[in-house]
Amino acid sequence: MKPTDFANHLTTFLSVYLLQQKNASRNTITSYRDTFKLLIRYCQEQKRLPAEKLELTMLTAQLISDFLDWLERERKCSISTRNQRLAAIHAFFRYAQYEEPEGILHFQKVISLPVKKAPKPSVPHLTPEAVKLLLAQPDRTTAKGRRNLALLSVLYDSGCRVQELADLRVRDVVLDHPAVLILTGKGGKTRRVPLMKNTQALLKHYLQESDLTKAWKSDHPLFMNKQHHKLTKEGIAYIISQYVASARKTSAIVPEKVAPHMLRHSKSVHLLQAGVNLIYIRDFLGHKDIKTTEVYAKCDTELKRQAIEKAYPDLVDNNLPDWSNDETLLNWLSKLK
Repeated sequence: MKPTDFANHLTTFLSVYLLQQKNASRNTITSYRDTFKLLIRYCQEQKRLPAEKLELTMLTAQLISDFLDWLERERKCSISTRNQRLAAIHAFFRYAQYEEPEGILHFQKVISLPVKKAPKPSVPHLTPEAVKLLLAQPDRTTAKGRRNLALLSVLYDSGCRVQELADLRVRDVVLDHPAVLILTGKGGKTRRVPLMKNTQALLKHYLQESDLTKAWKSDHPLFMNKQHHKLTKEGIAYIISQYVASARKTSAIVPEKVAPHMLRHSKSVHLLQAGVNLIYIRDFLGHKDIKTTEVYAKCDTELKRQAIEKAYPDLVDNNLPDWSNDETLLNWLSKLK
C-alpha cells in the first residue's frame, strides 16, 4: 500500500522538522505526537476513517473543530489542553503548506481555527507555613525520607518545573560557593539558580549517602527510584501526594491536592512578597516573557487587598439611601420629556 501524503508529512514533521530544524525539546515532540495519536484515534472511531487511508484533504477545518469539541466533551479535557492540541495541529499545517503550496487554501482554513478563550484561573500556591509543614513530613531517619526531603526542598527552593527536576543529573548540582543548580528548561535552554544554605546542606548529605559523589557518576540522575532510573513526573507527584495526606492529618492549611507546579508557584509568590524585582523572578523561573511572570504580581496584589480588609475596619458606609423613596426626585423625573 502506498503511504498517504498525511503519513509522509507527519513522519517528517515529527522526526525531522521538529527535531532537526526547529530543535524542539523532547517534551514538545512528545506532546505533538500525542495530539496526532488522539486525532488518528478520533478519525478511526468517530469518522470511520482508517489511519492508513487518511489524506490531508480529509482533515478539514470542520473535522478538526469537531475533534477539539470531542476532546472537551468525551475526554473531559480542559480548555487549556484543547488549545495545546490545537497549537500542535496549527504547527503541522503551517509546515504542510510549505511542503505542498497547492493546498495552501485548505491548510490555512485549519490554521485560522481560533483558540478558545478561557477564564484565567487564580495562581494556586501554598503559604510559607504550609510549605514548612509539608517539608516537615518526610521521615529523616530513613534514606528514602532523606531523599524525599532533598527532592521537595530542591523543587521549592529552585522554583523549577517538575520535568526540570526529573531531568536533573548529578553534574547539575554545584555545591561550591556560591551553590547553584543548573536547570534545563523549555527549548533546551539552561539557567543557573542559587540554592539556599539549608537546601545545599541537604543535597550535600544526600549525594554522600547515595554514593553519587564519584566523578564517573556525574551523569547519573540526581533523584532515582528503586530500579536506579530517574523519577518520572508521575512518581514525583505521587511522593508529594503522600506527604500532603500526612500533613492534612495535623492541619488544614495544606490543600487537599498539591500538584508539583504549586511549589513553583509558591516560591514565585514568596519571592515577590519578599520584595524581589519581577525581572529577577522572570529570570529565576526561566520565563521567556515578563507577561508570564506578571500573573504573580496580580496574585500578590489580591493577597494584599485581602490582608488590608482583615486588618482594618470598614470606615466607609456602603448603606446608600433608596432613591425610589425620594418623591421630589420622582416627580422631577416624571416631568422629563
